[in-house]
Amino acid sequence: MTDTTQTAYLSGGCFWGMEDLVRQIPGVVDTEVGYTGGDVPDANYDVVKTGRSCHAESLKIVFDPKRLTYRHLLFEFFRMHNPTTRNQQGNDVGTQYRSAIFYLDAAQKKTAEEVIQTVDASGDWKYPVVTEVVPFKEFWRAEEFHQRYLYKNPGGYTCHYVRRMQLGE
Repeated sequence: MTDTTQTAYLSGGCFWGMEDLVRQIPGVVDTEVGYTGGDVPDANYDVVKTGRSCHAESLKIVFDPKRLTYRHLLFEFFRMHNPTTRNQQGNDVGTQYRSAIFYLDAAQKKTAEEVIQTVDASGDWKYPVVTEVVPFKEFWRAEEFHQRYLYKNPGGYTCHYVRRMQLGE
């Protein structure tokens, strides 16, 4: 994070599909896929895929707050995954596919909680939001193979898409 950018860490299922959609949001400067939220140092795919590391497949998002607010980024996040399924997105099942917002400070935590309340009240989802809001600890960059995977492998696996919703921004 610099004076001109901010950083967010989000998890919403397989990081391939999340990264592909997030990179298309105006104001996003850069993305990296990786692992966060767990207790295993130097996390890697072989450990995380077992579901025993407590890490989630996650996305580090660097964005320009003059073009994209953190609040708007979170609304986009809730459009591209199902935040009402615990530890699952599409065919991907396990704690590594959970929905989570890893906040960096009190302002991000407050915004995340407010956005979740708005999303819950919107009626766009049949069930309550189960997205975790937890403090950020450490991010472990995923292997190069996973970075910009769908860009390098058009037509590769994803269960993510942008839903048309009225989330009450």
